[in-house]
Amino acid sequence: MNELPTRITIEDETLRDGLQSEKTILSVDEKIEFVKGMEASGVRRIQVGSFVHPKWVPQMANTDEVFKNLPRNPDVLYTALVLNEKGLERAIACNVGHLSISVSASESHSKKNMNKSIADAKRDIEGMIKAARAAGIKVRAGIQSAFGCAYEGAISQDVVCEIAQLYDGLGVDEINLADSAGMGNPKSIYDLVMRVRKTISKGPTISLHLHDTRGLGLANMVAGLEAGVTVYDACVGGLGGCPFIPGAAGNIATEDAVHAAQEMGVETGIDWNGLAGLALKMEEKLGRRLPSVMAHLPAASCGK
Repeated sequence: MNELPTRITIEDETLRDGLQSEKTILSVDEKIEFVKGMEASGVRRIQVGSFVHPKWVPQMANTDEVFKNLPRNPDVLYTALVLNEKGLERAIACNVGHLSISVSASESHSKKNMNKSIADAKRDIEGMIKAARAAGIKVRAGIQSAFGCAYEGAISQDVVCEIAQLYDGLGVDEINLADSAGMGNPKSIYDLVMRVRKTISKGPTISLHLHDTRGLGLANMVAGLEAGVTVYDACVGGLGGCPFIPGAAGNIATEDAVHAAQEMGVETGIDWNGLAGLALKMEEKLGRRLPSVMAHLPAASCGK
């Protein structure tokens, strides 16, 4: 193996990606309770929700309220997703200092997810990134379906790199490569990360958003580590999935990712045992078993 990073950051997206397709809608107090639980377990970067129209994603209808009532820990980065100018305005009103703004590398997914062509989405995101940066907001610019599309199959690396270059030119802080459909494999993860890194300046951090649709989520994280990636998205319990991607499964489970990193000597600052407990609490809220591995192992099997 290549030399791995000594420390990584994991952004927990349970309250956004994790809940966006769920029928159960958590209250403001329930969401804040989960944020506090993640903080107590050492999570220092939390995606609290998305500023999207409640008609399309009713689970996110109370995001404004959550932000306005959330006691903010100065050591924690609270972030959110925005998809349009209206969402950006709401985020600014809620004093959100870090935002994820993204487009898809797949024409089909872009039209189903945002009702826009890639060209239109790129034009719109350029204005949003400029407006966010002018407001003093740090921007993580995402590329959805970077490793494959459920509708189109393989996605050209050239398309991904063109979008990454656009972001780089706009001065974003981070470029997030998302395996939205879970079609990536360790080789494709490694190859695309290395290709994008050669395409852009040394300014933006490269991060990975991995789904476990085909059971390769943690293997893909290891490939990312070998490529030097130090920021990853995950969801407690392995929740998640885009409502506009058929068969989409959840993200890698935060507790599983933390445990895997720890076993390889990569520090996260997070207690996976605490997150495993949160995963079980989320199961109670949703009324079903979640994909998490570490939350379900007997204590004797996982060193508790």
